[in-house]
This record gives sequence, structure tokens and C-alpha cells, in this order.
Amino acid sequence: MEKEDVKEPLLLPAAERSRGSAVSLTSSAALTIGDADIPPISGVGDFVREFNVESKKLWYLAGPAIFTSLSQYSLGAITQVFAGHISTLSLAAVSVENSVIAGFSFGIMLGMGSALETLCGQAFGAGKLSMLGVYLQRSWVILIVTALLLSLLYIFATPLLAFIGQTQSISKAAGLFSIYMIPQLFAYALNFPTAKFLQAQSKIMVMAVISAAALVLHALLSWVAVVNLRWGLEGLAVMLNASWWFIVVIQIVYILGGTCGEAWSGFSWEAFHNLWSFVRLSLASAVMLCLEVWYFMALVLFAGYLKNAEVSVAALSICMNILGWAAMVAIGTNAAVSVRVSNELGANHPRTAKFSLVVAVISSTMVGILISAVLLLFRQQYPVLFTEDEDVRVVVRDLTPMLALSIVINNVQPVLSGVAVGAGWQAVVAYVNIACYYLFGVPLGLILGYKLQLGVMGIWSGMLMGTVIQSIVITWMICKTNWDKEALMAEDRIRKWGGQSDSREHLLN
Repeated sequence: MEKEDVKEPLLLPAAERSRGSAVSLTSSAALTIGDADIPPISGVGDFVREFNVESKKLWYLAGPAIFTSLSQYSLGAITQVFAGHISTLSLAAVSVENSVIAGFSFGIMLGMGSALETLCGQAFGAGKLSMLGVYLQRSWVILIVTALLLSLLYIFATPLLAFIGQTQSISKAAGLFSIYMIPQLFAYALNFPTAKFLQAQSKIMVMAVISAAALVLHALLSWVAVVNLRWGLEGLAVMLNASWWFIVVIQIVYILGGTCGEAWSGFSWEAFHNLWSFVRLSLASAVMLCLEVWYFMALVLFAGYLKNAEVSVAALSICMNILGWAAMVAIGTNAAVSVRVSNELGANHPRTAKFSLVVAVISSTMVGILISAVLLLFRQQYPVLFTEDEDVRVVVRDLTPMLALSIVINNVQPVLSGVAVGAGWQAVVAYVNIACYYLFGVPLGLILGYKLQLGVMGIWSGMLMGTVIQSIVITWMICKTNWDKEALMAEDRIRKWGGQSDSREHLLN
């Protein structure tokens, strides 16, 4: 492809650009190369017109991405629901394993896999399709090695949880469940790079269908294991592992079947080239996202130090479960806006990249407000779905207003992080997260919770303030960004990380 093939008139009408996008979103060719950058917006009419155009592009990606995120998150959430009907200790054990052991690993694996959001997204936007498969294989190699190292965390979970202050009963039960969940760790290693590879090509509908099938099977099999066969936590672990591996196997079969065109041309020794540099980018992505994923998971850990720990952990885990479900909307939008920003920067469309963010933030905020309103309306009814313990239900009802506020705030933050990933700002945002979350939010939460004796509500309030400050800082960074410069940096990044294949052609100025 020659450079002239990429160029389009910059002032195409919105309707024509919308039609061009619909074609590019379903094609195995470059996603955004056929589109032009949006013209400058000079009034309300221009804003509404462009908002409608961008909303169609965004929700074409975000709709299936949200459904995929909800389905995959619900695998663990359904496991917690069934655990709550076994016993309060079982619910606490599964919650601690999900929040501390699996949560720690989830953050690392998702973060390292998210390096592909930047690389695959920008390479796809620039039409460098052949590099996507190489990036995928490099990420697989790195994450499998990482999973081997993290498996030690699962094996020694019981003494580790006891060391950090969990009760003996919770530590023992959660540690046993952690050992059962080691297969899930290796499913993470293959799933997250595969998901980012497919997302960059807008093949999100396929992921949604696979995840939906896994969710239905998981719910049915978990019910059989707990209610009919009475296998307890062991049965829940088997079903959760099987569901994750179902997703991984079907996605890989889909890719190997030749459905991705030039993006997958088979296994290549080039996947082992430049591995250390790729590891550094993966680690930067991991640090950024880990600091976000672990932040609210730490709430469950801190609750384990309060009086009546089992009730506190169980109640807070239910709230975190619901917050996680609501956050899947924002995370789905995060994936969509990351694809849109990285593709548009790769195609040298800086104004479109910036406007994608505006549309995503507005849309995600409105959805968060709607979810919060429904939750407040049914605050007396929904706890019965999660536990039979009335003490736990009372605490959940008391925490519902804070949960509703968190949903609104947390629906914006992942969208901002999606822009950071799409633009390749992982290292900078990691420092922001350390300062806002762990130097400000955690100390404030611990002071309110323990020093001022406000309990779970105090811990949660302080840590939520850390999220607010982080969102303000990233918003300021976005407002100060030179998006034309970011587009040029995207070209340099594609050339740098492409290795030998990138020396063949350059599509952009």
C-alpha cells in the first residue's frame, strides 16, 4: 500500500465519514485508514452531528465489549453467589481469593496483556496487519512465564493470607480454594493477549458470543455442582476453571482457523525477537493497571481487620461484586475507546482520537447514573440474592449509598485510563496512580476507618477520594495533550516495536 492510498480529503461530510466507518469496522483491512480526521468543531450543531457519528462507531465496539466484560466478570460473581449459599465462611473464602490472590494475578496478567492495546491498535490503524500476530505470540510467551512465577502465590496462599492478618479460618479456606484455581491463572495468560488482539481488529462480537456461551454453561454447571451434587468449594473451582478454559480454547481456534486474514499468518520465530523491550512495555502496562485493579480489591483485605471480620468481608465483597458488574460497562467502554484512540492515532487522525474520549466519558457517566438510581431504588431487595445471613444483608443496605456514588465515579475513571492505554501513556499514569491511590487514598481511608472508627464506610470514603483525585489529574493531562504530536509518536512506536517487518514500509508521515 502506498502512502497516497491512505490520504482522504479532511473535510468529508459527517454522513459520508459514518458510512466509511461502517465499512472499515467490518473489514479485515485497516480499521480507520479510509476515514479522514474530523474537521474543527465550531458550534453546538457541529458537536451534536459529530457526537452522533462517533457514538455509532464507539458503541459498535462498546456494546459487544461491555457484554463480553459482563459475561466474563459474572463467571467469578456467580461463583461467589453460590459460595454464599454454602456458608458465610465459604463466601468470605471465595471473596478473599478473588480479591487478594486471583485479584493480584488478574491485575498483573491483564496489565501485561494490555500492552497489546497500544501496539496492536496503533499498528492496525496504520495498516501494519502482519505485526499483530507477532505481537500476540510475544505476549503469550511473556505471560505464560509470568503465570509460572505467580503460581507460587497460589500454592502458598494460606500462610501468606495469615501473615497479612486474615483470620485462621478464612486463610485456610481461601488458601485451599486458591490451589484449586491455578488452572485459571494460565487461562488468564492466554486469554488477555488474545482478547486484545481481537479487540484491535474490532472482532468483539465473536468474543461476546463465546463469553455468553461460557456464562450460560457456568451458571448451569455451578448449580448442578452445588445444589445437586453438593461438591462445595471444590465443585465451584472446577466449574470456574472449566469456563475460563472454554473461552480461551474457542478464541484460539477461531484465530487459527484463518478468520483474521493477514493479522495471523502462523507461528513465527520473530515472536522471540526483541523480547526484553516488549517485556518492559508489558511491565509498564501491568504497573498502571495493577495499581487500579488492586486498589478497590484492597478494601476487602482491610475489612478483614475490622471487628466481626466475616460479616464485614462478606458484606463488602457483595458491594464490590456489584461495583465490579457496574464497572464492566466502563471497562467495555474503556476497551472501545482504547481501540478508537489507538486506531485513530495510528491512522494520523488526532482530532478524532480526542473527540472519541469526549463521547466515551459522556456516555459512560450517563450509564453510571442510571445504574446507581436502579440500585438505590431496590436497596431493600437485592441483598437477598447474595446471602442468607441477615446481619450481612443489613450491612450491605447501609453501604448502598456509598456503592451508588462509587459506581458513578468509577464509570468515568476506566474510560480515562482507556485513553492512556490507547495513547501509550502507561508509565506516566503508573506514577499518577501511585501518588493518588496509595500515597493519598489508602492512608486517608485507613485514618477514617480505624483512627476515626468509621469502619468500612470510612475506609471506602477515603479510597474513593483517591479515585476522584486520579481522575482529575488524568483529565488535566488529556486537556494539555498535543494530539498532533501523539499521532507522530504513534508512528514512531509502530516503527520501533515492529522489528524487522517494520522496515518494509511506512504508511504515515
